[in-house]
Amino acid sequence: MIRSMTGFGRGHEVLNGRDITVEIRAVNHRYYEFGCRIPRSLGFMEEKLKSLLQGRINRGKVEVAVLIYNVDAPDEKISINKEVVRDYIEALRSVKDEFSLNDDLSLSHVMRIPDAFTVVKTEADEEQIWADVKSVAEQALTKFIAMRETEGERMKADLLSRLATIEGWVGDVESRSPVIVEEYRKRLYDKMCDVLGNTNIDESRILLEAGIFSEKTAVDEETVRLRSHIAQFRTMLDGDEAIGRKLDFLVQEMNRETNTIGSKVQDIEVTKLIVDQKSEIEKIREQIQNIE
Repeated sequence: MIRSMTGFGRGHEVLNGRDITVEIRAVNHRYYEFGCRIPRSLGFMEEKLKSLLQGRINRGKVEVAVLIYNVDAPDEKISINKEVVRDYIEALRSVKDEFSLNDDLSLSHVMRIPDAFTVVKTEADEEQIWADVKSVAEQALTKFIAMRETEGERMKADLLSRLATIEGWVGDVESRSPVIVEEYRKRLYDKMCDVLGNTNIDESRILLEAGIFSEKTAVDEETVRLRSHIAQFRTMLDGDEAIGRKLDFLVQEMNRETNTIGSKVQDIEVTKLIVDQKSEIEKIREQIQNIE
């Protein structure tokens, strides 16, 4: 099954108190290129994500985005420095009678005491976080690959249609070739008749010239190779491996054979077929640029 290089997949789940979202998107690229957007505190998992995807994606410029929000798993812990609070309160109360002050201390006063509270970052369990992110990333990857395969099936149908069109034109060229030789023989005969009249027409000479012309304009080898390339193309489309680069090579060979036919056969009908065929091959080339 062929796959498009473009695709998108999104996974989302709440696991162990964390709301996790992973998005995978890709565009065309000659090779596999990985990029990642994750919180700085989770930098340790970038290589893990790269390895996870590399085994399933062969070509394309891939970008992974990871978003994590704590729901029931706070990443900060607040502690109260009770000794500091106690010292402040005792110090204030020690001057209460001396200065005739009201003892109206409350929690709001405690909150304004310097160093009364300490915020401590909780230590993250990297193994657990990675296990959770990996689970969501695999969901996104499954959707991403499914989208690539769906687009790949559409591309396959289009390519098969274009191959059938080209194959039909190859058949037209093959049918036209002997007609071209016969038309040349007739033109040669008519020309000799004009020059020599109806006497002393050397039929063997005409046949010899027609034979030489036929050899120069023969495209049997080119059409046979074109049919072979088309057959290989179809076989590859039914395979399961990444075929983008191989198809690119085949298209180059198809274009080469088409150009050779065009240079050999100076016939208006064949020229039109060649122009149409080159246009169709170019459309195929553009299509396969998006195949993994």
